[in-house]
Amino acid sequence: MKKLFNNTEVAFSLKSDSELERAYFLFKLIKSEPLVKIGTAVTKFALKSSLPVEGLIRSTVFDHFCGGVSEDDCMTIIERMYSKKVYSVLDYSVEGKEEEAQFDLVLKKILSLINFVNEKEAMPFAVFKPSGFGRFELYRKLTENVALSEEEKIEWSKVVDRFEKVAKACYDKDECLLVDAEESWMQDAVDELMESLMEKYNKEKVIIFSTLQLYRHDRLEYLKGLHQRAKEKGFKIGMKLVRGAYMEKERERAEEKKYTDPICATKAETDENFNAVLTYMFENLDDMSIFCGTHNENSSYLLMDLINNSNYKKTDNRLWFGQLYGMSDNISYNLADQGFNVAKYLPFGPVKDVMPYLIRRAEENTSVAGQTNRELDLISIEKKRRKV
Repeated sequence: MKKLFNNTEVAFSLKSDSELERAYFLFKLIKSEPLVKIGTAVTKFALKSSLPVEGLIRSTVFDHFCGGVSEDDCMTIIERMYSKKVYSVLDYSVEGKEEEAQFDLVLKKILSLINFVNEKEAMPFAVFKPSGFGRFELYRKLTENVALSEEEKIEWSKVVDRFEKVAKACYDKDECLLVDAEESWMQDAVDELMESLMEKYNKEKVIIFSTLQLYRHDRLEYLKGLHQRAKEKGFKIGMKLVRGAYMEKERERAEEKKYTDPICATKAETDENFNAVLTYMFENLDDMSIFCGTHNENSSYLLMDLINNSNYKKTDNRLWFGQLYGMSDNISYNLADQGFNVAKYLPFGPVKDVMPYLIRRAEENTSVAGQTNRELDLISIEKKRRKV
């Protein structure tokens, strides 16, 4: 079974030869840090200057990592993936907005998406980012116990109301909700809000999923404390497990502000922490549901082994694997082929608005050289296989 993720025929069964070539070209570019930096700067300038580059972006990096510019635009990809038993999580990936009117627009969009995905079996989750519903600075103040002004208290009540409206809409439609995690200096405010929503809506089963970034060394302790409170109050815990996306920012701020770095010292410690939390959750599955969001093959094998050596079915709705669209198809499609629950995060939105997400994807892949090399190796193997 340890060779499962080497099966490139299954992994790339949906990719045409030209799509495979495009993927190889993109990961070759991403592998080069100087090229990523130059490409990022040029793209930002071109978009800011309204130069006609959206078509080029759309046909290359956008179409590889995103589903489309609208939910309807994503349907062809969603249906293709579902034909291979891979589900979709439609992720409206517009970032960096800081005005109340924009937060209300995002709320409207997410509520519309909940209605959209609820009608389609291929999409079992809705998702949003906390910073899509309120100013980052507001979350930071609450996390760091800074007193809010009267105006800010009213502003925060609107943030809480947005979370509540989305959670209730998911509960009413029996649709699961994933809420992403962000930087540690705003996350406590999100955690408290998510716990209150779990207490309210996860009484019988898990509807609401928060997120644990497991490059943070305090997350297992936090989860155990949450578990104790959940047992006392009679609710269930839903968690998406990820390694994390803001490591450099976290380290820089900890050094600048002279507080203990919240990030594990090494990648090995992060891997150990991820697997420890995954195992803890699996051992307490009566109280929890897991969305294992990872591109790490060893962690994926771990959850596979835990399921295969238990009495739980592969299709148990409390057990999900998840990867990002455009990455780790060798994990996603091979797991789905074996009958496990698998979902791909499928970002979408206007090309210009989704660029911050795409730039972050490219930068993350550049910093994790092993991931990019693995993608290139697998694509090369599949290209050779098709020529035989």
